[in-house]
Amino acid sequence: MCGIVGIVSGKDVVPMIVEGLRRLEYRGYDSAGVATLVDNAITRCRAEGKLVHLEERLKAHPLSGKIGIGHTRWATHGEPTERNAHPHATERVAVVHNGIIENYAELKDELAQHQVRFETDTDTEVIAHLADYYLTQGETPEMAAHKTFDRLRGAYAVVLLFKGENNLLVAARQGTPLAIGYGEGEMFIASDSYALSPLTRKISFLEDGDRVVVTNDNVRIMNAKRKAVERPIRITAQSGSTTGKGEYRHFMLKEIYEQPAVIADTLNSFVNPATGHISLPNEILEAALRAPRITLIACGTAYYACLVAKYWLETIARVPCEVDVASEFRYREAPLPNDGMAIFVS
Repeated sequence: MCGIVGIVSGKDVVPMIVEGLRRLEYRGYDSAGVATLVDNAITRCRAEGKLVHLEERLKAHPLSGKIGIGHTRWATHGEPTERNAHPHATERVAVVHNGIIENYAELKDELAQHQVRFETDTDTEVIAHLADYYLTQGETPEMAAHKTFDRLRGAYAVVLLFKGENNLLVAARQGTPLAIGYGEGEMFIASDSYALSPLTRKISFLEDGDRVVVTNDNVRIMNAKRKAVERPIRITAQSGSTTGKGEYRHFMLKEIYEQPAVIADTLNSFVNPATGHISLPNEILEAALRAPRITLIACGTAYYACLVAKYWLETIARVPCEVDVASEFRYREAPLPNDGMAIFVS
């Protein structure tokens, strides 16, 4: 899981990008980076480790620009080094990406036949080189982005920045969240709305297959077939405080101490405090009653939570239960019973 930010504005975007990354640091803290356009050219600043290291680098080597993208990384493909830190870039394209490109090896082999040289160990770098290749074929930046997205398989949220395009970001969502923020003379893209809460209260959420072309005064959303679609703009009251570390040294410690409050808040949404009556949507209850087996799918600490849930479901509800690691579940093709229930835990 990584965090991405993109901003098109009439003022310097770097401080806003860094603040957005700070609110996304819970999504990854192996490395961080920013790319902007300086005199129409792509310029990057990246650092290994937590966001504070990027901030120190930016103090020593200031970077500015009225358009830019940023990334905080949880390493999946490639070691957590500065070389593998996003944004990845060619001379003409920079990219930030959250997710996994499943066919990256195939694309990498194809690009290598065109004498493309790769500098990182990541799956993400193929996105920048593929878009760059389509530019060499005479495509416009927007069309190069579309053709690139058409080739990608996997779960991803991607934002592309192009050399010489001071008022254009192109992004896509497939299986990984991406939000759009609407400002006055500026527009924003981020992995979640918390990153945008200091910048705007007007948010829309992309759906799977959506693509978006963003300028400082306009947002065009379309589906994978490039047909225009509309996504509702919501007014959010989020402050972003829930994503900060607060008084805690690190996010894991914060999560541990917040568990009682989080459990209480979750239960309160289903329990009537006056009567003690528990209410769940009928379709969920009916599906649970029919299910001969429940399968819980999760990663990381959520996986351990599912192991506890398995104990409860089997000892109290007397329903057979399995727990699967999400990263393996999609490839393992586990046999699921008819009327079985699967619960995906984030």
